[in-house]
Amino acid sequence: MANNKFDAKSFNAEAFKYIVDRVPNLKMNELKKSKALAGNPDIRATFNSQNGTGYARLAMRGLADGDAVNYDGQTDITATSTKTFEQGVVVVGRAKGWVERDFSYDITGGVDFMDNIAQQIAEYKDELDQDTILAVLKGIFSMTGVQNLKFVNGHTTEINTAMTATTLNSAINKACGANKKKFSLVFMHSDVATGLENLNLIERLKYTDAQGIQRDLELGTWNGKLVVVDDDMPVTEGYMDAAAGDEGALKIVANDGTPQAGEIKLSAVTPYAGSKTLAAGDYVVWGTLYTTYVLGNGAISYEDIGVKVPYEMDRNPAKNGGQDTLYIRQRKCFAPFGISYEKTSQVSNSPTDAELQNGTNWSLVHSGESVAANRSYINHKAIPIARIISRG
Repeated sequence: MANNKFDAKSFNAEAFKYIVDRVPNLKMNELKKSKALAGNPDIRATFNSQNGTGYARLAMRGLADGDAVNYDGQTDITATSTKTFEQGVVVVGRAKGWVERDFSYDITGGVDFMDNIAQQIAEYKDELDQDTILAVLKGIFSMTGVQNLKFVNGHTTEINTAMTATTLNSAINKACGANKKKFSLVFMHSDVATGLENLNLIERLKYTDAQGIQRDLELGTWNGKLVVVDDDMPVTEGYMDAAAGDEGALKIVANDGTPQAGEIKLSAVTPYAGSKTLAAGDYVVWGTLYTTYVLGNGAISYEDIGVKVPYEMDRNPAKNGGQDTLYIRQRKCFAPFGISYEKTSQVSNSPTDAELQNGTNWSLVHSGESVAANRSYINHKAIPIARIISRG
């Protein structure tokens, strides 16, 4: 390669971008293969036509609805119009820099630095995108309000045990009913995957090598859904609701009481990972909660909006005897189907992960009337996103 030195004079940003884009982004590729991520030409057109914008509202056509009248020759036919819904979408911008002294020699050791660094950058960007997706998922499951909670509660399945053979099918049926056929991807922690593997519930995908021998791939499926195993999935440790006969269960006593064997003071039940208001007489047990996400075709619209300079090099020949800094920048949009980013609490032109996780920034897509009671909301069963909270 002609540009084989990592300094400001020889760095070719276009060549570097080509190599980074060529390196497989494993996690993102699997998401795209599952069709959970889908391109959205409306999003791309909107942001490409509005110079510098970081937020937009897209129109969604309303569905024909309303009750039919009896056609009996004497009843007037009533007519209604469809409502237009709006979905807010936001562009997430991220940037990072790495500085190294004598970078070319110390890091690459004489190896072609372009491929070496590009592969690391590709993996790093994979992690950035996954962090964004997980922040979005946490945010939409943190929504409040009567209509929003229909989605949150209806698309959440909590079980007091580890996953079983029926968990997935029951969860997606609870979320979407007959629309459950849209689900195509399960995103889970390795502990959850190991439990399913021990039950022989995950079937490994296979390939045939050049010698005609069939071999197992690392990827697998569960009930026909592609499984992506990643330890970045949410894990919570704490006290959980239990029944009196559960192994390790502790009975709660009032704070002015004296706990005996198998009991615990109410004030000592912390952190508490359950959902009810605890009282004396309840039972809890210490354990680990795992969150598994199930996504369907087109669950999240995805577009790489792009930046003017995605990769840039800067060399300072004096600092530390000479050092090079590599900068990367990206702007991408991840918009869950049927859920609107309302930008209720966002400080700058790009949301942080914490702001994406904030449930007040999200709402089910609706018709936009100022009076909430007059709004029409998208049917939450049309949204192929679900989560399962299970115990380890």
